[in-house]
Order: sequence, then C-alpha cells, then structure tokens
Amino acid sequence: MSPIRPENRDRYPSDWKAISLRIRTVRAAGRCECLGECGRGTHIGRCPNTNGQPAYGTGSRVVLTVAHLDHTPEHSDDSNLRAMCQGCHLHYDRDHHRETAAATRRAALEATGQLAIGDTP
Repeated sequence: MSPIRPENRDRYPSDWKAISLRIRTVRAAGRCECLGECGRGTHIGRCPNTNGQPAYGTGSRVVLTVAHLDHTPEHSDDSNLRAMCQGCHLHYDRDHHRETAAATRRAALEATGQLAIGDTP
C-alpha cells in the first residue's frame, strides 16, 4: 500500500485500511487490476504483476496499491478504486502529481511574496 501524505490523511474515509485491503486481496486476488489505463504500454489486457512477486520487466518486488481513478480520496466507492501495482499506479497518477507539485511550488512562492516570472500582481 502506498503511503498517504500527512496533509491528505483526513481526506480518506476512517475505514480506508479495510477498504484498501478488501480491494487488493478479495476483489483483485492480489493481482494488479490495470487494464492499460495507466498508459505505460507495457501490457495488453490485465497487468500480470502479483503482490509480493517479481515485477515483469524489472524483477523488483511488486507492491499492490489502490488507486482512486478520479484522484479524489473522498470518493472511495468501489467503482472509483482499482488495485494497481506500484508501477501502474505511479504512471496512472503522473499527470496529477505533476499538476499538484506545480501548484505546491506556486503556493510556496506566493507565501513568501514572490511570483513566478511572467506573473502579474
């Protein structure tokens, strides 16, 4: 399971650990549920990675995580959740991570009274 950032912890339901465990072990039976929506282009159909086993291509140990398809932790309905190996999950979230990192950097600059080049007051 991937770590939850402290500033986002309150956004998850109080029973998130149980929800995540059920999705990963019961519904997904320990196997990545990604059907290619991660965009990696490394598998056709369902990803073959299984929790705790060597990952295809890299041989690193697979850690099964649970992705929110809409990137919204408050929306934890089963239809919005997908068990994904860490590779698929990170690739699926790449654009979202890029956007939130840029917003975090901008907020930090603004908090110090600075604006990025090209910004107007």
